[in-house]
Amino acid sequence: MSSVPSLENLLAAELACYCASPYDSAAVRWLLGGELHPGGDALSRRLAQLAGVQRGWRVLDVASGRGRTAQLLASELGAVVTGVDLSPRSVAAARAEAEAAGLGTRVRFVEGNAAALPVASATFDAVTCECALCLFSGKQQAIAEFRRALRPGGVLAIADVTAELDDLPAALRGAAGRIACTADALTRDGYEALLHHAGFALQASESQDGALAALAERVEARLRVARMLRPAEGFADAIAAASELAREARRAILRGSLGYRLFVARRATFASVPGAHPS
Repeated sequence: MSSVPSLENLLAAELACYCASPYDSAAVRWLLGGELHPGGDALSRRLAQLAGVQRGWRVLDVASGRGRTAQLLASELGAVVTGVDLSPRSVAAARAEAEAAGLGTRVRFVEGNAAALPVASATFDAVTCECALCLFSGKQQAIAEFRRALRPGGVLAIADVTAELDDLPAALRGAAGRIACTADALTRDGYEALLHHAGFALQASESQDGALAALAERVEARLRVARMLRPAEGFADAIAAASELAREARRAILRGSLGYRLFVARRATFASVPGAHPS
């Protein structure tokens, strides 16, 4: 039996070590080039604009990572932000970076699971979640928790990968696909149905496929650099496989099988949503 690690095994090991958040991995952060989601800060600003975030709004940022979006919302828009992330390492880093930026009074970070948010009900004017819902196994429960956290009429703003899974190669549906945020992603209609059934009224749905394509191209370029560094044999094979995965992702984007989309929805009142239950 070969002792050379496969791409699947290497990524599985990454996830085992960083199960709370794959973005705790320095290798993943390097591959993404400092932008942990397509479009980076520019797309975070666009999502906030679509959501109508205003000065003084209480915003909950779910899967907040190291707090980049939370800091942006606080420093540029004057929001008061709570970030929730499953990873203790990310929460600690986010707190330190917010303090260093002088935002300690406007931003706070807590450990927590999206399926059981550690916040009071009807507390927030807006909930944001960027490039993370696709990773959640319990999407319905997470959306229900987002709704619970929002005040009546509050706004949910999601940015995420969309995928036609039946049209993706097997590699993008396995462990490697999880790192690439494709394995558990929904179609556009799937996300919109999820929102509707949870008691949200869709306000905006905007394609940002170009941002995803740019990220895939950047990852592929960085993998080419990694190959030029002449890593050990087993890792060279894994890098080659990852490069092919990035190419497959770009082909899927061109086919329309992979995309990236912003969704903004308002928490509907109980009376306006058939079958909904008040929280």
